[in-house]
Order: sequence, then C-alpha cells, then structure tokens
Amino acid sequence: MESKARTVAELVAGRWGDHRPGLWCEGRVLTHHEVAAGAAARAALLADLLPRGAEPHVGVLLDNTAEYPLWLGAAALAGAAVAGINPTRRGPELARDILHTECRTVITERGRLPLLTGLELPGVRLLLTDSEEYDDLLASYTDAEPDASRATPDDRLLLYFTSGSTGAPKAAICTQGRLAAAGASLVGQFGVRPEDVHYICMPMFHGNAVIADWAPALVAGAGVALRRRFSASGFLADVRQYGATYFTYVGRAVQYILATEEREDDRDNPLRLGFGTEAGAWDAAAFERRFGVRLVEGYGSSEGGAAVQWSPGTPPGAVGRAAPGLVVLDPETRKVCPPAVLDAAGRLLNGDEAIGELVNQGSNPFEGYWRNPAAEAERLRDGWYWTGDLFYRDTDGYLYFAGRTDDRLRVDSENLAAAMIENILARYEGADAVAVYAVPDPVTGDQVMATIAGSFDPAGFAGFLAAQPDLGTKMAPRFVRVVERMPVTATNKIHRAQLRREGFRCADPVWWRPPGEQTSPYRRLTRKDRKAAEGPLAPTRDPT
Repeated sequence: MESKARTVAELVAGRWGDHRPGLWCEGRVLTHHEVAAGAAARAALLADLLPRGAEPHVGVLLDNTAEYPLWLGAAALAGAAVAGINPTRRGPELARDILHTECRTVITERGRLPLLTGLELPGVRLLLTDSEEYDDLLASYTDAEPDASRATPDDRLLLYFTSGSTGAPKAAICTQGRLAAAGASLVGQFGVRPEDVHYICMPMFHGNAVIADWAPALVAGAGVALRRRFSASGFLADVRQYGATYFTYVGRAVQYILATEEREDDRDNPLRLGFGTEAGAWDAAAFERRFGVRLVEGYGSSEGGAAVQWSPGTPPGAVGRAAPGLVVLDPETRKVCPPAVLDAAGRLLNGDEAIGELVNQGSNPFEGYWRNPAAEAERLRDGWYWTGDLFYRDTDGYLYFAGRTDDRLRVDSENLAAAMIENILARYEGADAVAVYAVPDPVTGDQVMATIAGSFDPAGFAGFLAAQPDLGTKMAPRFVRVVERMPVTATNKIHRAQLRREGFRCADPVWWRPPGEQTSPYRRLTRKDRKAAEGPLAPTRDPT
C-alpha cells in the first residue's frame, strides 16, 4: 500500500513492527522491523558522533552491503545527510570529495582502507563496519526505536556526486521530501506492491539506485535485495534466488547481461519490470524477447530538474511525451527547435535543426549543489533549468534522447545524434557494446568514431552498414576502435570522456575508411594513416 509519508524518516519508522523479510544481502536476511531497528541504532550513534556546530553529514564509502540502506535510514531519522563516496576516485580527488561535503565521519570497511591510506583528512573519523569497535559502539544503542518527529521534508538527506567530463564532480542535494515524493511517484507509475522485491545491483553511491530503486521499495513496503557489485553473469541467478520482480539499470548494464550465454530457461524468472536509462531501443527489445521482461526507458536529470515519463503509446525509441514546460532549445539562439522530420524508416532528416538541449521552463524541484554557486548558475539560466542533455521532439510531442551536450557530433555542418547511431550499430551481430562520439577533423569539423566491444569483421561491418535503411550518409563511422571490454565509469556508463580524449591514437586496433571511400571495406589504421587523418596540424610526436 502506498504511503502518504512526507519524509523518509516517516517511511523508515513505518516499518517498525513489520516482521516480513525486508532485506537480503550475501546470505543475510533482515525483516523490515530489523531494518528499522538497525537504522534507529545507527541514528542514535550518529547523533553522538557528530560534533556540535558541524554539518550533519556522514560519508558512506561502501559497496552495496546491508550497511548502506541502514545508514540511509539512520541519516533520515537523525536529520542528517549521506554523501555517497565514489570508490573509483583516488588520492587527492577522493580526499576532496570527502572534505568538500564536510563529512566528519566516514563509514567504510577494511577492503576500502587502502583508498584512504595516506590521505589528508583532518578531523575525519573512520568507522569500519566489519570491526569489533563498530560492533561495540552499536551495542550501546540496541534499544533505540525509530523516531521520525524531528525530521522535516526540507532536511538534506543525500549529497550525491554527478559525473562530468570536466572539472570536479558536483554534489547534488536531495531532501527527504523530494526523495519521498520521487519514491511515491514511481510506486504509482509502476504499481509497486508490498510483496515485490527490488533488486539493487547499481551502486548505491549513485542517485539511480537510491531514488529509482530503494525509495519506491521503501514507500510501498517492498523488499530489497542487494548485489555488492553489478555482475552480468550473476544477474539471473540473483533474480531467481531473491524472487526479484523489479530492478533498475544505468548505462550499458543491459548490454552486458545480453552478452552472457543464452539458455533455454532464460524466461523462467520472476521479473516483471526493469526501469532505467540508456539501454537503447534495440537492446530493450532483445531483453524482452530473451527474458520476457519489459524495460521502461525513463529520463530524469540527476539533480531532479527535469523528468520525462514513459506512458502507453510511446513510440519505439522515444522516452515519453514532453510535459508542460519541457522544450527543446537551440542553445545558441535559445529558440525552440522545430519538430523532427522522420522518414518511413525512422531516420531523422533534419537533425541540424531539430536536435537541441532539453530545458525545463516550468517549475522544477532542483535543490542545488552543495557549496557550488557557479555550477548552480550554469544549470539555472534565464530562470530555466538546462539539463545538459540533447533531445529532439516529434510532431506528437514525444521526446527522443540524442546524447549529452558534449556528445554532439557536427559533420559537414549537420548535427547528428550519437544515441541514434548507437542504436543502429547495436544491431551488428558482433557488438556486445557500442559507443559513438566525435573526433576532430581538419576539414569537416567532426567525424564519427565508434568503439565496439566484441568481434569485428571489416568487410562484414561495411556490408552491415549498407543494409541499414535508417543510417544516414553522414552517420557511418569513419573510425572503428575494437576493444575486448568497453571502458565504463563506476555507474556502468560508458567512459566517453576517456574515449574522446584517446580518439584514434590508442593501443587498441582501429579500423577506418578514408575520405571518398564511404562504401569500401574498413582497413587497419596505420601510423601514416593517422598523420593523414589528423591533417597538417597534427602533433609531431607519435606516442605509439
């Protein structure tokens, strides 16, 4: 039953006395009541740990263990905020994240200690969840009961870092009221029930796992099953073991699951829904055929400033219909882009005009960045929320994702959508994962480069491209990099900044078609070819 709670603290306290199984993790099972009791004990401990006058922030540097949701609940009850610390950050960058969010306590475990060794973290106390000291501290608070009376909807609860291609990550703020409302919205959209089990395999330091997976489970009183770290090979076994009915995904997680060996009993699973972003229409259809599970592609900016909801009747490839206030703007003229013109094959014919940045000109729940007014000003311009994401809109008002603003490709003065090209290349039989991005060209401005994880046949790939009716003449990749595994971030998003930075000057095999040979087979890129492709302004030193 959907809760009417206004704070996450109320949701946590509401599970007190509920003795159904509520949390599964690595052989451990806790009831909903035990989860609430554990959160209450940690909330009492946290209240004693926080120095007077300090910001009520606690850093959590953990994998998806049972301690993570317990500390989220504890922070809610204590009126504190959890800063999710990204374990892929290193050295001064990691120290900067902890100090920037003013965490006086960091919850971690022995396996993460090497990341913190030698860092300058003045005034920061470490608590190891797998230590005797930690057990002894908690033992003093085992009689604590959850009290939600001190929490308000405006209390900060999450400080989660948003990734960016340049600069230090920004810590987006999410209050208890916004998280409770987001969870309730998803419960209503997907009909989440108390008997459901939400499988959380995306990292909990990222907003997706907490906002789109944990929060709706908490609102509905559904169970939660945790996977310490995402595993494509372990996905189906986990789903069956826990009886999982719902999961979320980010980035290329779906592609990795599809790359596992098919079995005749793949459709024998309890899942009814997957919800996430960036799976692509081709992979979503393949996932449903193989596992019998519908994937719903949603869109929501990490900071909460804009969201697009899928609804019945949404065309294949579209995210959903534009809500009032959502427009696609040309970032230079700040005028509304014209609707997309699509041919019978779904090919975008006027990308140069139709692709723009998604902007929310109406009200939005963006709550800012922690101690970063410059980033807030960049996000909020002219009183509008600029998402930093590219979209185009069809004549019926449906929105199609075209990539990040720094993913824009402009070939021969024509704007191309990286996401569209990726969806087409994903049909290639040898591709387990695909990324498309721009590399600079001395003549045309940009050229299309693709990285393919999997197998690659240069002649077969050229034939495949020629057979795709929706591949425009300027969409075909000039360069193709072949890798065993796609480089990804900690949240399973393709590491596009790294791919763009390396371009075709990388250690992996690169295949190409020189200018004027758009229909010929691909050939291996040589050192001499690289010089020609870079033009007269190419650097004189060749690092490879």
